[in-house]
Amino acid sequence: MPESPSSANKIRTTPIGIIEGFFGRHWSWSVRDAYAQFLAQHQFNFYIYAPKSDKHLRKRWQLDWPVTERQQLQKLRAIYKDAGIEFGIGLSPHEIYLDATRDQRTMLTQRIRQINELTPDILCILFDDMRGDIPGLAQIQIDIAHQAAQVSTAKKIIFCPTYYSFDPVLEKVFGAMPENYWQTFAERLDPKIDMFWTGEKVCSIEYAQSHLDQVTTLLGRKPFLWDNYPVNDGAVKSNFLQLRALDKTHALLPGNIAGHAINPMNQAWLSQIPLASLPKAYELQGNYNPKQVFEELCTEVCGDQLATQLKKDISQLQDKGLKNLTNSEKENLRNTYQKFLPNPFAQEIVDWLDGEYQFDPACLTE
Repeated sequence: MPESPSSANKIRTTPIGIIEGFFGRHWSWSVRDAYAQFLAQHQFNFYIYAPKSDKHLRKRWQLDWPVTERQQLQKLRAIYKDAGIEFGIGLSPHEIYLDATRDQRTMLTQRIRQINELTPDILCILFDDMRGDIPGLAQIQIDIAHQAAQVSTAKKIIFCPTYYSFDPVLEKVFGAMPENYWQTFAERLDPKIDMFWTGEKVCSIEYAQSHLDQVTTLLGRKPFLWDNYPVNDGAVKSNFLQLRALDKTHALLPGNIAGHAINPMNQAWLSQIPLASLPKAYELQGNYNPKQVFEELCTEVCGDQLATQLKKDISQLQDKGLKNLTNSEKENLRNTYQKFLPNPFAQEIVDWLDGEYQFDPACLTE
């Protein structure tokens, strides 16, 4: 019988969870509801609701959710509370710093008060995927983060800068990073506010100790890892189902980061296989074997028969990918997994083969 989340917290000092923060086809409310029990069973600590498709958290951030959507969020929040999982909201006040007028800042206060009605444990202020070549950007974003923290009733605030990695793609897409951008956060951002970081790349596979040490010095705090594996919402990665367990370096992360949030795939059910490898890595540490853990989790999460098939097809699903599969290979896979329907894991594979997980062109940073 798995330990309760509360007992797991006593053992693990680095909080782990997921952030629903991807582009493209979003999860259904029923899937989000079901994830509370999955996260509790595998001893995760938190879930953060921040889908890129929710316009009321992004380009229409000034507006409260419609009544039916807010009711769904209230229900979701209650389900996570009952499961003992901390619940977070990710607000992206889209390019508020391009018009830092009193009206905008007043609307920010109003919006956070609306979010307070959901009693989130975590509030994220996210400035990813926005223009960044603005003089004094860091100080403007710090002022906004401090305002948000003052108004919010959440016990934890996590901030995502516009430049959240050393990956040059960020400057290519969002403009040249202002001078001393990261150093300004180290000097002036309240040390109680955590900062998201994705690693050396936007989509990093491993995290070297030397890199984490460098970032800790640069930001003036341990980074709160935003882990973009197994997310597959980009033009390239949408062609692959990233099912294997997390890299071995994840076993070395406890104690070296402020927290660990994984961004899953658009395929919610299949994401459970790699997601469940994170608590295993933290638990096993030096004994963590990704290949062995993947094979064990396939069976544990999907059941014997489907697990056997997934292990057989893993190379086609994760290495070869949709664009490189022949029509014959696609048809064989489709026929194979249709036999498992209505199994939700198999359904996601069939949908993926049928092109129902097209990438969102808004995802620019792959």
